[in-house]
Amino acid sequence: MGVKVTVLTSHFVRRGKESNNASPAPEGLTFAYFSDGYDNGVTLSVDLNHFRSEFKSRSTKAMVELITASANEGLPITCLVYCMLLPWAAQVARDFNIASAPLWVQVQPAAIFDIYYYYFNGHGDEIRKISTDNSSCSQVTLPGLPPLTRRDLPTFMLPSKSANPFALPAFEEQLETLDAESKKPTVLVNTFDSLEEEELRAIDKYNLVAIGPLVPQALLDGKDKSDTAYGCDLVQKSRIDGIVEWLDAKPRLSVVYVSFGSFLGASDQQMKEIAQTLACGVPVVGLPLFTDQPINAKLLIDTFKVGVRLTVNEQGIAEGYEVKRCIEVVMGEGEKGEEVRRNAEKWKELAKDATKEGGSSYANLRAFVGDF
Repeated sequence: MGVKVTVLTSHFVRRGKESNNASPAPEGLTFAYFSDGYDNGVTLSVDLNHFRSEFKSRSTKAMVELITASANEGLPITCLVYCMLLPWAAQVARDFNIASAPLWVQVQPAAIFDIYYYYFNGHGDEIRKISTDNSSCSQVTLPGLPPLTRRDLPTFMLPSKSANPFALPAFEEQLETLDAESKKPTVLVNTFDSLEEEELRAIDKYNLVAIGPLVPQALLDGKDKSDTAYGCDLVQKSRIDGIVEWLDAKPRLSVVYVSFGSFLGASDQQMKEIAQTLACGVPVVGLPLFTDQPINAKLLIDTFKVGVRLTVNEQGIAEGYEVKRCIEVVMGEGEKGEEVRRNAEKWKELAKDATKEGGSSYANLRAFVGDF
């Protein structure tokens, strides 16, 4: 779209890119780096309060320096897009009279943004009430969303996760930052219009703009066969030599892919997998454990109907026979298997339609860019 983009990120990311021999950035995209004080990464022993404080002060300084330098070079920055939950970036943008918009990333669709909004805007008591009720009959109904039980809520809203000092306060701070904007705030979301039509329009005070699914173009329209990776993976890639040929040699419906993604170590990978599930038309077996995974499973299985959910025993363990049952359901020739595969193929085609030139996500992104 002719836009020049600079990604400002930490030296930790730079080191990860270099160690993985990331492909060169495409024309128009550059990277700038700063030290957040934790160039070797954050471990479980780190004082998270100190990390958050350091990251905020150092990233703010880096943003100011980048914006100033760009203006001095005759290439003034016109919009600052920042990762959700870094609300201080919006204040930097306001100080320079620059437009800003958060990008609602990771594996979190518009529905989860809505849930957090309702938690802090009129429905907190209802959500807290069911968060302590293990009964599957106890539900909360929020505007634009399907009825939710305790097991569908983001885990940060559950009492057992209350020890996390940042999650809910960070979301509340982000919402307060959006409310401080002088005009209706825009939030960019990794979804597409036909997938979450009601969820995207459930909150009148914000403009939720769908620009997804954010996956390599080769997985969508296939026009650019070389566009198969992001070029900035933080974990070592598995070797893929010969994998496609190996897969093509297998009988139809005979291969199962298993992912053990974790929130702290591979949230980027999770984001790719949830988006690629819909973009590639892959049925799923869900076993949600942490943060946003429960509502993702709820949507994939009950709303989009592209898979089944594992049932765990009283100890919270999915036993072997249950894993076997679910795999046989989604890969078998029965009515349920045919339904989930048919739905997965439907969403795959709709994802392609959204991102191709003239599609809804393409048009939404072009309109957003055109404002600046």
